[in-house]
Amino acid sequence: MAAKNWPKPVLDETLAHEGGWSDHPADPGGATMKGIVLATFRRHHPGATKADLRAISDAEVERIYRVDYWEPVRGPALPSGVDLVTFDAAVNSGPARGARWTQQAVGFTGRDVDGRIGPQTLAAVRAAPATRLVQGATDRRLQFLQGLSTWSVFGRGWGRRVGSVRAKGLQLAQAAPAEILADAARLDETASNDNRGAAASGAGAGGSGIVAFDQAAAIDWTAIAAFGLATLALVAIAAFLAARAGAKHGAADAMREFVDTMEEQGDA
Repeated sequence: MAAKNWPKPVLDETLAHEGGWSDHPADPGGATMKGIVLATFRRHHPGATKADLRAISDAEVERIYRVDYWEPVRGPALPSGVDLVTFDAAVNSGPARGARWTQQAVGFTGRDVDGRIGPQTLAAVRAAPATRLVQGATDRRLQFLQGLSTWSVFGRGWGRRVGSVRAKGLQLAQAAPAEILADAARLDETASNDNRGAAASGAGAGGSGIVAFDQAAAIDWTAIAAFGLATLALVAIAAFLAARAGAKHGAADAMREFVDTMEEQGDA
């Protein structure tokens, strides 16, 4: 299985997106170093300060990621590629969500999507094509991220991260560069469909009218109010579809850049 992928290349891929020190006021996680938030660090080191977190050693970074994320999602037992997308999702959104997206990708529904990678999940995952699971899990992850209130702040970076992790996961699952590029093109196509849907919704919300004062008494204002609510709904749908399209295009761009880097390094 994928025990050989830890810590390289799995942790390296995640750390490439986590960066170094961050204390962004819009980030609900607060102070963060190499993806490890202060609350998580304090579970391992009670009473630790921001300065302690900022000075964390590489060995401690690896240990915390292994104990808090890699082992809880059964990383060593997952197939190559599936291990990365499940682990990185766990880091970004919690181990339970990372596990659920992998369970949904394999076809689980209802109570079977329990957020715990056990014998039933492992058997199903090992019986399914790893490339399909990589695609399905990252599709669900991207959809979830788009619904967060902080999407407008971090969405572009999140979309590119999911695309890069998806591409690396496909490579680990033995997909050829041409297959990764074809998957990026598929994401672009679905994004274009979203853009067309956004344009149609926006057009449906368009139109205006001027009401003369002496006509006001004859107007059914209840109907007007209903029309206004419908218009707002169409505008919201258009905005959602446009944001979703942008995220998919960003993910596809990151996948193409990943293949370009592979070819430059002679890994293709």
